[in-house]
Amino acid sequence: MSGGRVPPGGVLGILGGGQLGRMLALAAARLGIESHIYCPDPDSPAFQVTRRVTCAAYEDETALAGFAADVDAVTYEFENIPPVAAAFLSAAKPVLPDVKALETTADRVTEKTFVRSLGIGTAEFRAVDSRAELASAVGALGRPAVLKTRRFGYDGKGQALIRPGSDLSESLARMGGQPAILEAFVPFVMEVSVVAVRGSDGAVRTYDLIENEHRDHILDVSMVPARVAPEVARQAGAIAARIIAALDYVGVLAVEMFVTRDDDVLVNEIAPRVHNSGHWTEDACLVSQFENHVRAVCGWPLGSTERHSDAVMTNLIGEDAGAWADLAREPGALHLYGKHVAREGRKMGHFTRISPRNP
Repeated sequence: MSGGRVPPGGVLGILGGGQLGRMLALAAARLGIESHIYCPDPDSPAFQVTRRVTCAAYEDETALAGFAADVDAVTYEFENIPPVAAAFLSAAKPVLPDVKALETTADRVTEKTFVRSLGIGTAEFRAVDSRAELASAVGALGRPAVLKTRRFGYDGKGQALIRPGSDLSESLARMGGQPAILEAFVPFVMEVSVVAVRGSDGAVRTYDLIENEHRDHILDVSMVPARVAPEVARQAGAIAARIIAALDYVGVLAVEMFVTRDDDVLVNEIAPRVHNSGHWTEDACLVSQFENHVRAVCGWPLGSTERHSDAVMTNLIGEDAGAWADLAREPGALHLYGKHVAREGRKMGHFTRISPRNP
């Protein structure tokens, strides 16, 4: 069969061997596409679902060359690709989404500046590289405010809430000497996200707006449909569509947002990859975020993003996965990631309950 960057029978390379890489590989298999997982961790969950694996450092050019020779195109499950690996692979095979899009989203100051250049709202922010700059930023933005590292950091890592009375030197020390950003605190009523996908032909589709609840800074529950006015849902979907098109992005990304008391929608962060808040799409849509990402990066037509059911997805974090036997008795979809050690804060799986779609 001809057509597409990676046709059926072809091989898609995936950088990263965590649960997202695992679910991408499973989605590719449904389309008759093999996957080759590259990850330095020998206990990678994604290694369990494909026969083609490379366990090597991302800086190992010999291993990277062998990996590139075995695949037709490359994608990734995480955004922090070491530049040496990205540059090496891009010279050999298509790497999608294009790593240039990562340059915009890898730094929170650059990301928010880009979003604002599109006329889309974000929290007020200031770049912070010293205590003097932090004091000036706090004076401008007020307290409470959120101090974050400009790069890396997720699930609450690399950030500190600056309250009245917080010691600025101590807060800055928690950034570990990394460049930081101070963001004004947004008094939101809801955290939401949109998962969007863009094909090689420029076609853009979005999944329905997702309402998210966090526990200890980690996503706990995602619900669809979000309990917002229809205009808010349309506004959020339009924002995600504008962002993914402006990045000239191919594949799936998620845009995390705040909904304010006045029903304004402000962008919080962009995740340039398949996203935890979109896991429900495996069970409540005909084509999941994972399959649509595979379709996009392999040069296939995009699948439908329409939801056939309402869904509530709950993350199984740490010891939560120990209840797997009870969950298996419930009318829902249990997804376990094959991780052997249940550490505190570690995502071990998720459970999705679906119900008839509420018109």
